[in-house]
Amino acid sequence: MGKSSTSSTPESTSPPDAGLAPTAGVSRYAQLAQDLRTRIIGGEWSAGAAIPSETDLAQRFGVALGTVRQAVAMLAAEGIIQRVHGKGTFVTQGLNGPSLLRFFRFRGPADGPPTAQVRRCQTVRLRAAEAQALGQRTGDSALRVKRVRLLDGKPVLAEDLLLPLARFAALRDLPLAEWEDLLYPMLARLCGVTVARAADELTFGHLDAATAALLDLPEGAPGIRVDRKAFDLGGQCIELRTTWGDATAFHYSAETR
Repeated sequence: MGKSSTSSTPESTSPPDAGLAPTAGVSRYAQLAQDLRTRIIGGEWSAGAAIPSETDLAQRFGVALGTVRQAVAMLAAEGIIQRVHGKGTFVTQGLNGPSLLRFFRFRGPADGPPTAQVRRCQTVRLRAAEAQALGQRTGDSALRVKRVRLLDGKPVLAEDLLLPLARFAALRDLPLAEWEDLLYPMLARLCGVTVARAADELTFGHLDAATAALLDLPEGAPGIRVDRKAFDLGGQCIELRTTWGDATAFHYSAETR
């Protein structure tokens, strides 16, 4: 946790709390975790900011130190906060676009960091299943983004992204050339949305003509499909993404003990 510090620390700018009102059927640490979660989502502590020390939180909320430690552990497990040894505990800065390239092995003389080319961004209406996954209503507006990821200028992944317009209206008129290679830092900077975690599901299939053309592969070539759901700090799904790559380059590694 963060160390006690001077009047410039976050706790000095926040009024003391009267304590947590007991809630039937909810443990004190879960109640505290929910309170801290609400404050983080509400912006009391921004992404990357240090939160008060465990001792300060215990005094502020009138709870035992053990209760604070359990609440902090819960939020850390959810990916909302991060402990940095010797420095303190901070609100997560979110995912920096963990590359789906980790599922693939591409061989080349100088494989550098991937780049991205956005080919199209258009406003669409959400279908029922999409709306349900994104916590929206059927027919609500969303941005559908088509982009290609490249290594050394060679297309290796074809992506289809779906973002609810209500959260990402700032991207609607952004010139395609101004989209950044890493999506999630851009979402945080331009839209104030921090992506805390993502879940990927892999399946195998064959590339249709349009996808194969994007990847410079023949139609019907074997492909890997990665379906991603990305979530904000509050646990709300804010992105649906489908990514296709060459199945012959697929790489998967796992260790079982």
